[in-house]
Amino acid sequence: MQVHSPTSDALAKRNALVLACAQALGGSSPAIVVSLGGLVGQSLAENKELATLPVSLLNLGLALGTIPAAMLMRKAGRRVGYIVGAGIGLGGGCLAAFGIASFSFVLFCIGTLIIGMYGSFNQSYRFAATDAASESFKPRAIAWVMTGGLVAGVIGPQTVIWLRDAVQAAPFSGAFLGQATLALLSMVVVSFLRPVPVSATASGKTGGRPLSEIVRQPKFIVAVVAGLVSYALMSFLMTAAPIAMVGCGLPIETAALGIQWHILAMFGPSFFTGRLIGRFGKERVTATGLLLIAISAAIGLSGIQVAHFWAGLILLGIGWNFGFIGATAMVTDCYRPEERTKVQAANDFLVFGSVAAASFSSGKLLNAGGWDTVNWMVFPPVVVALILLLWQHRARATIPA
Repeated sequence: MQVHSPTSDALAKRNALVLACAQALGGSSPAIVVSLGGLVGQSLAENKELATLPVSLLNLGLALGTIPAAMLMRKAGRRVGYIVGAGIGLGGGCLAAFGIASFSFVLFCIGTLIIGMYGSFNQSYRFAATDAASESFKPRAIAWVMTGGLVAGVIGPQTVIWLRDAVQAAPFSGAFLGQATLALLSMVVVSFLRPVPVSATASGKTGGRPLSEIVRQPKFIVAVVAGLVSYALMSFLMTAAPIAMVGCGLPIETAALGIQWHILAMFGPSFFTGRLIGRFGKERVTATGLLLIAISAAIGLSGIQVAHFWAGLILLGIGWNFGFIGATAMVTDCYRPEERTKVQAANDFLVFGSVAAASFSSGKLLNAGGWDTVNWMVFPPVVVALILLLWQHRARATIPA
């Protein structure tokens, strides 16, 4: 077996490219569910307040799957875990399509929940890219993987547009069969992932510090808050946006394209986000992302034309990119190599648990108070996260050199 030096980034670069390709395929699943989940929910659910439940269950699946996914990968390795995860995505897409075809809201919801569990594997790609990376390359490795989402931002919405009517007797089911096919393809891609050399992970047997000690670190708390606010608010607005657009009289194609622009904006900046972090620091880039999310909500409050929705979604995507990648890079400063699996799982459980809660509340708030109410709810969490980042920055500045 070929041995790679732990100080070389050759292995990290190769794995980051493989994971970026897997991200391009697996990252299309949320776009498909977000674009159609609420619309299918409206057609299948008797109680229209439950229309966004399928999208909320996608995010719940993300939260529920993080710890089991981490346990599997810790025992069997990243590659085996990701192959299993892709198989879960394949099954979830098929079940969702069957739920639509059989007019079963329950089966459709279970399908999107399972697709969310597939996403819990995909979300750890960004951490897997850092397993063999040097400290200087870690932010760029994360950003490389996230660029795969740029392709996903095209594949997902285009799958909706081209395949939603592929099965005439069951509109929208074709898009979920397409999602299942993409999961199958990702299973092939992740099989090319190479394991990190034993020398880089041998100390993992000790387990490191107790998780309770790690999560009490102020820098971990700030990183998690910044990550969950960035992701939860993005999901909060993105879940409601397609339904709000259609409710304002805009066609489904416009809503799907709006999500496409949003996802492109989510991942497009990844080409340079890592370099921005290297130049300006993790906290400043994260704070900039949070400010952009707040601006996107302000645009949403200013009107309900196509330009308002699309501009808001684009800024929301860029803000998420800066905020989430910055927060992820902050998390990598909080653990030792032997602690990474459990700390990454804890971080993702907290982040995606909050995302699920935000998604559940989004539909109810949209139904009860309208699009304006959804946008107004963005500002308080942003303020809290910015205060914590400022506090951490000042606390670090007061430490004697």
